[in-house]
Amino acid sequence: MGLSAGLISSRELGRQLVWGFFFASILAAWGLLFAMQPGLDLPAGWQDLGPDYLASLCRGNAGTAGYMPVLAMWALMALAMMAPTTVPALKTYTDLGHAGAASASGLAALIAGYLAVWLGFSAAGAAAQVLLSGFGLIDPLGRSTATFLNAALLATAGAYQFSRLKQACLNSCQSPMMFFMAHWRPGAAGAFRMGLKLGAVCLGCCWALMLLAFVAGTMNLAFMGLAMALMTMEKMPVIGRTLTVPVGIALLAGAAATIFIALTTTN
Repeated sequence: MGLSAGLISSRELGRQLVWGFFFASILAAWGLLFAMQPGLDLPAGWQDLGPDYLASLCRGNAGTAGYMPVLAMWALMALAMMAPTTVPALKTYTDLGHAGAASASGLAALIAGYLAVWLGFSAAGAAAQVLLSGFGLIDPLGRSTATFLNAALLATAGAYQFSRLKQACLNSCQSPMMFFMAHWRPGAAGAFRMGLKLGAVCLGCCWALMLLAFVAGTMNLAFMGLAMALMTMEKMPVIGRTLTVPVGIALLAGAAATIFIALTTTN
């Protein structure tokens, strides 16, 4: 009996350690993004810890800073914004662990698979930022300087809110227990594959909203916070069902207003 209790305690400790590292990583990502803010005065002596490099990642023009620094910024942004939105799914997986179906290594593998998908999205987002910056369509803060691009991004995100793919992915995000029942695979390798599928479903929900960073600015912390809150609430079964349509209408209205203002200003 004592050995059994010890094993259960050890498993629970392992899961708690994974949770601790998960949340510490999110806090670290937000902290690094804050340190990279343009115009931030860092305390004297911090240069020895490397914050000057972190701050330089996005203070220069993305077209001249190089791909890897921009990728680092996008990866931090994805971790800071998207990892919190998957907490309900991870909690569901952990609850399964109390019945012996999941383990600490499985939880870690699930998180790794999920983040791998968003790292791939970050690679594409960073490439897009560097490319658009090279054409003069993105300013040094990652904001679109072209009216047509702003309108297109807002219209795309708005229209996607009404798409069947968005709804299908959102349904899976809102029902993590059903997701795991449909895709369950045992062991850490199976958890990693489930993490990839969970990441793909999450990407299907949120990619268009994430691209609005080009409208607000890829280094805009206020946008990151609001977008994270919106995407988290969208994944809540009750609240989420009431948000999708209003958000879509608001984004489409924003696209129309952007075009209207540009036309009236030109005339």
